[in-house]
Amino acid sequence: MRSSVVALALFFLTVSVAAHAHASLAHASPSTGSTMSAAPHEVTLTFTDTLEAAFSKLVVTDASGVEVSQGKAQVTGNTMRIGLKPLSVGVYNVNWRAVSADTHKTEGSFTFQIIQ
Repeated sequence: MRSSVVALALFFLTVSVAAHAHASLAHASPSTGSTMSAAPHEVTLTFTDTLEAAFSKLVVTDASGVEVSQGKAQVTGNTMRIGLKPLSVGVYNVNWRAVSADTHKTEGSFTFQIIQ
């Protein structure tokens, strides 16, 4: 009896923790703070939870604040990606908002740099 009560308590604790999970950034390509000699064609972000496409957003801008991303971010499961216009040497800002399937919102930004 005692073991079933403990098992039940652990089950509810696990469900409770999972229900309060937020979509955190797990991986970025290009990676945060990276320096590269070849310009990427897209930015891809992978999160720790499934995303809600209608409310998640990804925008890339140059150092002057001019948008260099093309179109709207594509969301599939826990991955968000957006195409980029042809980029030249410089610093680029990636700004994202991720809304998980349980409607919790996280936001962030990072830069990457293209050098010759």
